[in-house]
Amino acid sequence: MELAYPSSESRHQARNADPLDAYSRIVSDVADRVGPAVVRVEPHGKARGGVGSGVIIANDGLVLTNSHVVGGARRVRLVLTEGRDVEAEVLGDDPDTDLALLRAPLPAGSAVATLGDSKALRRGYLVVAIGNPLGFESTVTAGVVSALGRSLRSKGGRLIEDVIQTDAALNPGNSGGPLVAGSGDVVGINTAMIGGAQGLCFAVSSNTARFVVGEFIGHGRVRRAHLGIEAQTLPVPRRIAVVIGSGPHAVRIGAIEPGGPASKGGLHVGDILFELDGHPIGGSDDLIRHLTADKIGHPIEAVVLRRGVVEHVVVEPRER
Repeated sequence: MELAYPSSESRHQARNADPLDAYSRIVSDVADRVGPAVVRVEPHGKARGGVGSGVIIANDGLVLTNSHVVGGARRVRLVLTEGRDVEAEVLGDDPDTDLALLRAPLPAGSAVATLGDSKALRRGYLVVAIGNPLGFESTVTAGVVSALGRSLRSKGGRLIEDVIQTDAALNPGNSGGPLVAGSGDVVGINTAMIGGAQGLCFAVSSNTARFVVGEFIGHGRVRRAHLGIEAQTLPVPRRIAVVIGSGPHAVRIGAIEPGGPASKGGLHVGDILFELDGHPIGGSDDLIRHLTADKIGHPIEAVVLRRGVVEHVVVEPRER
């Protein structure tokens, strides 16, 4: 009996088809699993916010989206994948991370997505973005993680930390939708694209989202500490930086809130703040980054340069 062997061309085609099929299976599986949990978000009247996306993260009707999609509204309209409309209450809105949490009376058995661990991501990992860009419902795009640990400036001027950069195509309307890993876990909430750039799209990490959701549920807001000062970033001459042990930049206190934590702690206008609670302060962004909720009501040490002398001052931050 004569055996028939596949030709070299057919073997080459088979080898090339396998990776494509694997890629297609992953993207298709993610779309099938997470797509039904993606909703369209519409603030009433759309005066301040805009049409965007959201993702159901709990079976009691919790939906995560962007703050800029909600636009300050207290109630919004959700359109589910089967076309049904429901009213949702805004439980929390944090422009500083561009995240908002909604609650809606969803039908029993509604699909729910899982917030994964964004720290497990690596550059080059496959990710899938699902949303409603330009009014096209349940659109799926795919790409890779281009970079991790980016910072993005929020509308309020505060830095959003731990942002994921991806080349998955985003368009207006994708905002608030999930960025999903090949495992099916949501690893980010799509938040921004850079107009005119090719493949520069960003998502707030799922670990940031989990922290913000916990703050919303526990306190109704994201708590942050403050010292009651006007912070001005300024360069420190190298010879002075070497002597006091600071970096090349620090913060000058330009104004102090009367009766605020800085005033009560003995900080003065003109002080150069270069260390707070053991952390170097190289600018106003560093100061904001270290004034987290766990500092509220707890004395911490501020190290300042005052009239050529290093001073150690104890301050007790309050909630902003």
